[in-house]
Amino acid sequence: MAYLEGITFIAFDLDGTLLDSVPDLAEAADKTMQVLGRERVTVEQVTTWIGNGADILIGRCLSQSLEVDPNLDPAIHREARQLFDRFYDEGGHQKSALYTGVKDTLAAFHQAGIPMAIVTNKPAQFVPHLLDQHGISEYFVDVIGGDTFPLKKPDPFALNWLLEKHQLTPAQMLMVGDSRNDILAAKAASCYVVGLTYGYNYGQPISASEPDIVLDHFSLLTEVVKLDS
Repeated sequence: MAYLEGITFIAFDLDGTLLDSVPDLAEAADKTMQVLGRERVTVEQVTTWIGNGADILIGRCLSQSLEVDPNLDPAIHREARQLFDRFYDEGGHQKSALYTGVKDTLAAFHQAGIPMAIVTNKPAQFVPHLLDQHGISEYFVDVIGGDTFPLKKPDPFALNWLLEKHQLTPAQMLMVGDSRNDILAAKAASCYVVGLTYGYNYGQPISASEPDIVLDHFSLLTEVVKLDS
């Protein structure tokens, strides 16, 4: 596998890339639907509905569809989102787990002096606890949630912010993610992008979004970004 030359900064998605978080998200979403007397949701459904932030996830749960019902009552949507946040927080994220090879690979990049960031559409309030809980918070110089800025992926706003903050050219930054939102954001920012096959991408293969490189395992990133010896 060829190295991507000149990469000096890596941005990572979180859910479906570093962390298998669906079990906790699905549990909170299902509890929300039960309280509201709506049709329950399954892990399988939530797996194909996440990726655009909590508001859209809840809209999909209420609509029982990837396409959010345009006639959905905004008051019900707001109540459902509040319930979801409460249940997700109360659950303590105990069912989420890092994917195989994530911690060792991040440690290797950190040891090599490559700065890294999190760019996720997950609400920012939940991200620091998850990073601390799984012992990886020390590896990231920036943590950007879905509500940190006015725009979230697939918009490139967060990636462009990182480029400007760290005085990088697009060719120096790599985005690593598991969904088309990650691929589209990186392409819009003119960055390199790796797509991972094992995450959550609305039931579609990540290769369909045409990332620069497709990987089946996180640890293979060390064959893409050269580590200084």
